[in-house]
Amino acid sequence: MAVAGLLGIACVPATAMAVGKCERLVATGSPDAPPYAWRDPQDPKHLIGANVDLLKQVASELGLKVEVLYAGKRSEAQSEVRSGRMDLLVDAPLSVAELTSVDYLHPALLQNDYLVWTRHDSTLVYDSVADLHLHQGAISEKARLTPEFAALAKEQLKLAPAQNLTQAFQKLLLGQVDYVLAGRYAGMAMAQTLGMANDLIARGVPLDRPGLYLALSHNSACNDAWLRGQLAKKLTELPASGVYQAVLQRNVERWKAQLQQPLDAPKQ
Repeated sequence: MAVAGLLGIACVPATAMAVGKCERLVATGSPDAPPYAWRDPQDPKHLIGANVDLLKQVASELGLKVEVLYAGKRSEAQSEVRSGRMDLLVDAPLSVAELTSVDYLHPALLQNDYLVWTRHDSTLVYDSVADLHLHQGAISEKARLTPEFAALAKEQLKLAPAQNLTQAFQKLLLGQVDYVLAGRYAGMAMAQTLGMANDLIARGVPLDRPGLYLALSHNSACNDAWLRGQLAKKLTELPASGVYQAVLQRNVERWKAQLQQPLDAPKQ
């Protein structure tokens, strides 16, 4: 694996496992998708976030070591994994086109609920997508919707792109849009950090729930049936363990603390 030369942390056969199993995985992901994955301001070579924490927990239970590295912007991270220079992505959206280069491990590590956020005093009545047809909305350019919902939104909704979630919420508060489509946890953290928690509210059921998957490269020397099976088993057991909420909340708080430091605050 090329990672061996670049990073000195290649997959090594484990003495306690069958031949070909790996003791060490190199992962990467989005550098700007909190609270799921983002670049660690205290250690810029690495990523932090809920997906990173959950992957490390699963790997630890399997006796595997994991390093989650910053590999550049999202497209660059995907390229590193496709090539096999890195083993897997921690927050991959399901894409049919990517099936030729990665194996998606089911179930999803986490799901990102996209909700309709409005001002508290809004008269907007929302029960389904149809109720939004006549209203002007906004969405961050960094949002990652499922292809199916993205197509529906393009056809049926008036969604203006905003540079980031901060800008989208500011437009909402100023009355320039009627609603913002944003992730549950990212929206929660941003609203609290911007001092808008009493002014904004998330309404109704999620409009979209894209899964965030572990995606293992076809070109990874660690990609074998044993590893895929063990990771899938652990992912299946995770929901019953009750760790999801605690891990998400911890990372929401971590991101909020980071946002409250103006010099280090990322633009989400």
